[in-house]
Amino acid sequence: MISRLIDLLPKWTGQNILRSLASATRRSATYRFAVRFCIGLVSILVLTLVFDGHAVATSESSNQLSSLINQFKLPKSSTIQLLETVGLFIGGIIFCIVLDRWFSNRSAQSSNTPLAEQARRLKQLKIGYPEGMTNLEVLRTQGLLETRLRPYGLSVTWTSFLSASSLIEALSNGTIDFCGGGGTASIFSQAADHVFVRVAKEKYTAPKGQAILVPENSSIQTIADLKGKKIAFDKGSSAHYVLVRSLEKVGLDFSDIEPVYLTQPEALPRFRRGEVDAWVIWVPYTATQARNAYPGRSIADLESIFGDKASVEVPTYYYAIPELVRDYPDLLKVILEEVNEAGAWAKKQELEAAQRMAEHHEIDPSIVSTLQQHSAERAIIPIDDQSLTALQHQANIFRDLNLIPERVNVKDGTYSLQTKQNWTY
Repeated sequence: MISRLIDLLPKWTGQNILRSLASATRRSATYRFAVRFCIGLVSILVLTLVFDGHAVATSESSNQLSSLINQFKLPKSSTIQLLETVGLFIGGIIFCIVLDRWFSNRSAQSSNTPLAEQARRLKQLKIGYPEGMTNLEVLRTQGLLETRLRPYGLSVTWTSFLSASSLIEALSNGTIDFCGGGGTASIFSQAADHVFVRVAKEKYTAPKGQAILVPENSSIQTIADLKGKKIAFDKGSSAHYVLVRSLEKVGLDFSDIEPVYLTQPEALPRFRRGEVDAWVIWVPYTATQARNAYPGRSIADLESIFGDKASVEVPTYYYAIPELVRDYPDLLKVILEEVNEAGAWAKKQELEAAQRMAEHHEIDPSIVSTLQQHSAERAIIPIDDQSLTALQHQANIFRDLNLIPERVNVKDGTYSLQTKQNWTY
């Protein structure tokens, strides 16, 4: 217990001195007992004086030790008080021993849990995220994961990437350990033999989270008008799939348009200059409240293209390196729980904002009702068969278009963690 108190002292009192003292107090149980005994001895002398201050007798003596003994002689009437004090002293010592043992056992149990052992081995967790991915942005800015893992001495680093495909490639080469991004990118990465595992997915996809934009003064009004036009999008991203499916919906083939493969930061200036006729974009580049001054107008979004199937057709997945899944399962469980916590927090904020708008008749009440339903549910869910079936459909389309070299099986256990996952929140 003494060592724990030393560990809890403020850092500014001198970390080197504190570490030395903490080390010294841990050297032996005998030393700790001696410290407690000395404290107890001082306590009983003080308490005895308090209980019977009038019994102190002073006498001159050449023997200093004899004088000290005479000073604390007690009359017979103080015997009961003395016994009570001695009992208090002994009880205090026993209490200190029990408390110290309890703290020691609890500390040992905490430091010997599978999570603690895995955290010690990993030392540093590296997370990648695409700009605008709400759950990971909240997780990073709120420091939820750092707070949860700090007691185990595990540090967390964050790195932003331009696209989900670059995130999964970073997983494959060991630059990061965990990330999130669109499901489409994982199909292209799997076809390229990148090393990764799908470990969870977001339950809901924002219906306005992706859109097809055209310049304000464009003559293009519908998806059918895209025939023969230059369309910018990030190859191998969810925007790629959204474009393919939107064209299919109006009877156009992918060969009926002129694809311009650009990352979103690259596409933005070219779209502004009118060098492309349309642009398939995803959050945060859609004309949401955060981008209300963004140029262009939407001719289609996820809701108009997929209806209520948007969350299945255009999912957001979470990915990890195989080692994290295999060797650090308890740590992976904590990561997923905290991602879900971040998603719940974000949903709550979105719902509160919508409720304020509804009070001023600025938003359809049905939107508030939908948000209320979503806020009461999980933000992320385990990988299930329905999710992978829809993702397999994507993969088959890209293979049929010869956009990937061979047919892939997204249900392959090497790439998708579909077993019963030991994480709930």
